[in-house]
Amino acid sequence: MFRRTVAALGAQWPRRMETRRTAAHFTFTPNQTQPPVQGNSEKLNMYQSITSALDIALSKDPTAVIFGEDVAFGGVFRCTVGLQEKYGSDRVFNTPLCEQGIAGFAIGVAVSGSTAIAEMQFADYIFPAFDQIVNEAAKFRYRTGNQFDVGSLTIRTPCGAVGHGALYHSQMTEGYFAHCPGLKLVIPRGPTQAKGLLLSCIRDPNPCIFFEPKILYRLSQEEVPVDDFSIPLSQAEVVRPGKDITIVSWGTQVHVANEVCDLAEKEGIECELIDLQTILPWDKKTVAESVKRTGRLIVTHEASLTAGFGAEIAASIQEECFLYLESPVKRVTGYDTPFPHVFEPFYLPTKWKLLDAVRKSLKY
Repeated sequence: MFRRTVAALGAQWPRRMETRRTAAHFTFTPNQTQPPVQGNSEKLNMYQSITSALDIALSKDPTAVIFGEDVAFGGVFRCTVGLQEKYGSDRVFNTPLCEQGIAGFAIGVAVSGSTAIAEMQFADYIFPAFDQIVNEAAKFRYRTGNQFDVGSLTIRTPCGAVGHGALYHSQMTEGYFAHCPGLKLVIPRGPTQAKGLLLSCIRDPNPCIFFEPKILYRLSQEEVPVDDFSIPLSQAEVVRPGKDITIVSWGTQVHVANEVCDLAEKEGIECELIDLQTILPWDKKTVAESVKRTGRLIVTHEASLTAGFGAEIAASIQEECFLYLESPVKRVTGYDTPFPHVFEPFYLPTKWKLLDAVRKSLKY
């Protein structure tokens, strides 16, 4: 009953959050390494662009099905609105409140040759399905000697801080799955990336988890291609070029880092900002090339510090770029505590914490 109540209230969260974190706080940055939008486009926010991607996937792949908790009426965050009416209850349907069951069913759908698009209502509740995802989906191809696979499997799940989600509705869980070979993990920063990356996940020959930062669902809009398009997985994007220091992030934190770039610029510091986009397998080449030019690296993410994915980036870049580094690789992250409620502003890696890290790295 509690989770049902939370789910019913969830659709209001992004709107309520606008009084605390408005679009002005997250300025969407134009793509600088990807080609400009070709053909028709429309102004969409992130949840609308996700709906558009799912619509295209269903229309072009007759085997594709969407299922999860409450997706039939549109889902908690309205990402599947209208899809059951358009494609029928055989292709868009609700499941019981059972994440392990959703994952197990998704694996069965994918291994039988259909395209499975499963939704976990909150990333915080994905853990009951952990065994199915990391011990079955991720290993299916390997343990069958490539005779069978679950490549047509995508799990969508809302994640990240919303301002008042506390312990069970604000977590970033990508670090848990990043330790598991066989999966692809993707996190978009905005509407265009959400549509292009989601379509790439759905069509990728490997099981993918598509994390959707829920605070971004309605916070801003941008021109998104109307037609089918994709953004390559495992390819980072240099959102903002710079010569003094490299900042790497993903999801919501890219916008926080972008604000820091603006603040640092006023102090004569040019930050190069990279949106990783795909967490696993990640684009080490793009990050290493940037660090070899700037000599400095900061990795920032919402998840807690210890064993967060920033640790993997820091260790890899230290090995790859040791002789180029002018200062130690620094991580600006959440703290090693459960996600707090009233103390969320202290937990999150804010622009002021990140700006302080930039200054210290330059003065090292």
